[in-house]
Amino acid sequence: MDIVFLTFILVLSVFLGFELISKVPATLHTPLMSGANAISGITLAGAFISAGLQNNEMATYLGTAAVALATINVVGGYLVTDRMLAMFKSKKSGAK
Repeated sequence: MDIVFLTFILVLSVFLGFELISKVPATLHTPLMSGANAISGITLAGAFISAGLQNNEMATYLGTAAVALATINVVGGYLVTDRMLAMFKSKKSGAK
């Protein structure tokens, strides 16, 4: 593919992503985060496949880096989601 076309797709996706995320109301951030974590899990599965291929050394290195970064993204996303959901739980009083 032509590098100009790929650059156009990248710039368009960054702009579209920014516009979509900036319009999301605060009450929908937690479900949106959970959906993004699910997509990152799919990315992690693809990174495992890429890292396991033995036909190219560079693909193995890039796949390994993708596994590490996707793992950080998934774990961090779930921790943030859990913390956000904990804000909505009722607090029990310790004194009787």
